[in-house]
Amino acid sequence: MQADKKGPLHGMRVLDFTNMMAGPYCTRWLADVGAEVIKVEPPEGDQNRTRRPVRDGYSTAFGHLNAGKKCIALDLKKPAGLQAALALAEKSDVVIENWSPGVAERLGVGYKTLAKSKPDLVYCSISGFGQIGPGAFKPAFAAIVHAVSGFDMAQVEYQGGDRPAKTGTFIADIMAGMMAFGAIQSALVRRERTGEGQYIDLSMMDCMMNLLALEFQEVQNPMNETPRLYTPLKTLDDFIVCAPTSQKNFENLARAVGHPEWIADARFSKSRQREANWSQLMELIETWSVGMTGQACEDLLNGVGVPCGRFRTIAEAMRDPQFAARGSFSTVRDAKGEFLVPDIPFQMPGLNVKVGSRVATFGEDTAEVLGELLGYTPAQAAACAADSD
Repeated sequence: MQADKKGPLHGMRVLDFTNMMAGPYCTRWLADVGAEVIKVEPPEGDQNRTRRPVRDGYSTAFGHLNAGKKCIALDLKKPAGLQAALALAEKSDVVIENWSPGVAERLGVGYKTLAKSKPDLVYCSISGFGQIGPGAFKPAFAAIVHAVSGFDMAQVEYQGGDRPAKTGTFIADIMAGMMAFGAIQSALVRRERTGEGQYIDLSMMDCMMNLLALEFQEVQNPMNETPRLYTPLKTLDDFIVCAPTSQKNFENLARAVGHPEWIADARFSKSRQREANWSQLMELIETWSVGMTGQACEDLLNGVGVPCGRFRTIAEAMRDPQFAARGSFSTVRDAKGEFLVPDIPFQMPGLNVKVGSRVATFGEDTAEVLGELLGYTPAQAAACAADSD
């Protein structure tokens, strides 16, 4: 089916005051599904413009998070810049920011201010710990939220270590961006039905507690049972993980690895017994896997319906032909050249839900956006830009 050039949010305008990762991730997805996203950057620009990897001054990390957006430069601390921002908010459906609590209000672009002239505005604030409560004003980055949410210590418990591991991932940021994406669209649906706007207070900490679904319940209802852990199993050349969780999966695995006698073994014959003796089962499977390549193990077990996969590097995963078959990645271009970016992780046949191909330079769209939407002359637009006097 030929994709419509208009995504499902075509006609919606988003005024994006975010930087770093959580907010830009959300607004890039909104752009992917057709919204016009106007990214407002401060005089120093989004911090991600200098985030590695950088090629001749252009960051692909920035492009990953901001492709498909229009980028304008406004200094909100100057009357001209603030006035332009207020005027743009009146012409927008959604405003999103991820400053610390209270900053938007101090700058003059908080929800209460904007809603006076735009009552049906959907406004989303993303912060580390939410807008209210004793921890609201604590500074937060993803690594901090991972630590204080219990996420890192849960991993320590699973690994059997005595010290949290180093980390370089941004799970809390990505989770917050995804949750904000959903919350904003829920509010837009409500607005279509009622005509009313909505303020959204989204907390990265709350997102992490939602991620820890089973752990959250186990803390409240300790069962003194050994949890079922998906253990890496050594092969001739790498590691695999397999999940013979259902009765059928387990029986198929036992036959595939040449040990049908496991099916009648009292330690493994029923689901509850397998869970209680899971580590022993994994050790037995490893006596088989260690004599085969990881790919051979994966092919054999998947072939009989047992979930199994090799541990791969990101580079290896990117070469998976499944991505090519689905068209999961798109090429975007900045001033330096082209690079790949993963598309939004769902498809809507007949609709265009792909990342935009253009990565704007700092302030590139200021004159055009202010001219088209507000009727500003080039001189007036320049007076609002971050590099004006």
